[in-house]
Amino acid sequence: MDWKDKLSFAYSTNPDFKPEEEESNEPEIVPPSKQKLIVGIERKNRGGKVVTIVKGFVGPNDELNKLGKTLKTKCGVGGSTKDGEILIQGDHRQKVASILQDLGYKVVISGK
Repeated sequence: MDWKDKLSFAYSTNPDFKPEEEESNEPEIVPPSKQKLIVGIERKNRGGKVVTIVKGFVGPNDELNKLGKTLKTKCGVGGSTKDGEILIQGDHRQKVASILQDLGYKVVISGK
Protein backbone atom coordinates (compact mmCIF):
# COMPACT_ATOMS: atom_id res chain seq x y z
CA MET A 1 0.00 0.00 0.00
CA ASP A 2 1.33 3.38 -1.01
CA TRP A 3 1.56 6.15 1.64
CA LYS A 4 -0.74 8.36 -0.45
CA ASP A 5 -3.47 5.71 -0.20
CA LYS A 6 -3.28 5.89 3.60
CA LEU A 7 -4.26 9.57 3.54
CA SER A 8 -7.74 8.84 2.24
CA PHE A 9 -9.24 7.32 5.42
CA ALA A 10 -9.63 8.32 9.04
CA TYR A 11 -7.49 6.97 11.87
CA SER A 12 -8.58 3.72 13.50
CA THR A 13 -7.65 2.49 16.97
CA ASN A 14 -8.28 -1.13 15.97
CA PRO A 15 -4.85 -2.79 15.55
CA ASP A 16 -6.30 -5.36 13.13
CA PHE A 17 -7.96 -2.76 10.89
CA LYS A 18 -7.16 -3.09 7.20
CA PRO A 19 -8.58 -0.59 4.71
CA GLU A 20 -10.82 -2.04 2.00
CA GLU A 21 -9.36 -2.29 -1.46
CA GLU A 22 -11.37 -0.41 -4.06
CA GLU A 23 -12.69 -2.43 -6.95
CA SER A 24 -11.69 -1.37 -10.42
CA ASN A 25 -14.68 -0.36 -12.55
CA GLU A 26 -12.65 -0.85 -15.74
CA PRO A 27 -14.28 -3.48 -17.94
CA GLU A 28 -12.24 -6.56 -18.73
CA ILE A 29 -10.61 -7.02 -22.11
CA VAL A 30 -12.92 -9.09 -24.29
CA PRO A 31 -11.29 -10.86 -27.26
CA PRO A 32 -12.21 -9.37 -30.66
CA SER A 33 -13.84 -12.61 -31.83
CA LYS A 34 -16.43 -12.31 -29.03
CA GLN A 35 -17.34 -8.68 -29.78
CA LYS A 36 -19.99 -7.49 -32.22
CA LEU A 37 -19.39 -3.94 -33.43
CA ILE A 38 -21.95 -1.81 -35.26
CA VAL A 39 -20.60 0.50 -37.96
CA GLY A 40 -22.84 3.28 -39.22
CA ILE A 41 -22.92 6.94 -40.20
CA GLU A 42 -24.35 9.93 -38.41
CA ARG A 43 -25.16 13.48 -39.56
CA LYS A 44 -27.06 14.93 -36.60
CA ASN A 45 -25.63 17.93 -34.75
CA ARG A 46 -22.57 18.07 -36.96
CA GLY A 47 -23.45 20.92 -39.30
CA GLY A 48 -24.25 18.56 -42.17
CA LYS A 49 -20.89 16.78 -41.93
CA VAL A 50 -20.91 12.98 -41.96
CA VAL A 51 -19.04 10.82 -39.46
CA THR A 52 -18.61 7.06 -39.39
CA ILE A 53 -19.48 5.78 -35.94
CA VAL A 54 -18.42 2.45 -34.37
CA LYS A 55 -20.56 1.28 -31.43
CA GLY A 56 -20.59 -1.79 -29.21
CA PHE A 57 -16.94 -1.97 -28.10
CA VAL A 58 -16.47 -3.69 -24.73
CA GLY A 59 -13.23 -3.03 -22.90
CA PRO A 60 -11.09 -0.41 -21.17
CA ASN A 61 -10.83 3.10 -22.57
CA ASP A 62 -7.14 2.76 -23.48
CA GLU A 63 -7.99 -0.23 -25.72
CA LEU A 64 -10.80 1.80 -27.32
CA ASN A 65 -8.37 4.67 -27.93
CA LYS A 66 -5.86 2.26 -29.46
CA LEU A 67 -8.49 0.83 -31.82
CA GLY A 68 -9.65 4.34 -32.73
CA LYS A 69 -6.11 5.40 -33.53
CA THR A 70 -5.63 2.33 -35.75
CA LEU A 71 -8.83 3.10 -37.68
CA LYS A 72 -7.97 6.78 -38.09
CA THR A 73 -4.47 5.94 -39.34
CA LYS A 74 -5.63 3.30 -41.83
CA CYS A 75 -8.41 5.55 -43.17
CA GLY A 76 -6.10 8.58 -43.29
CA VAL A 77 -8.62 10.87 -41.58
CA GLY A 78 -9.26 12.46 -38.21
CA GLY A 79 -11.66 11.38 -35.53
CA SER A 80 -12.08 10.77 -31.83
CA THR A 81 -13.23 8.32 -29.19
CA LYS A 82 -15.87 9.31 -26.66
CA ASP A 83 -18.60 7.67 -24.61
CA GLY A 84 -17.52 4.18 -25.70
CA GLU A 85 -17.80 5.05 -29.40
CA ILE A 86 -15.27 5.68 -32.15
CA LEU A 87 -15.98 8.60 -34.49
CA ILE A 88 -14.20 8.73 -37.86
CA GLN A 89 -14.59 11.82 -40.07
CA GLY A 90 -16.37 11.08 -43.36
CA ASP A 91 -18.32 8.11 -44.71
CA HIS A 92 -15.87 5.19 -44.39
CA ARG A 93 -18.28 2.41 -43.41
CA GLN A 94 -16.97 -0.22 -45.82
CA LYS A 95 -13.30 0.51 -45.14
CA VAL A 96 -13.78 0.58 -41.34
CA ALA A 97 -15.80 -2.64 -41.47
CA SER A 98 -13.12 -4.46 -43.47
CA ILE A 99 -10.35 -3.24 -41.14
CA LEU A 100 -12.32 -4.40 -38.08
CA GLN A 101 -12.98 -7.80 -39.70
CA ASP A 102 -9.26 -8.16 -40.44
CA LEU A 103 -8.63 -7.49 -36.73
CA GLY A 104 -11.04 -10.32 -35.84
CA TYR A 105 -14.16 -8.39 -34.82
CA LYS A 106 -17.68 -9.37 -35.86
CA VAL A 107 -19.09 -6.39 -37.75
CA VAL A 108 -22.62 -5.28 -38.64
CA ILE A 109 -22.99 -2.35 -41.06
CA SER A 110 -25.93 -0.14 -40.17
CA GLY A 111 -27.73 1.67 -43.01
CA LYS A 112 -28.47 4.70 -40.83
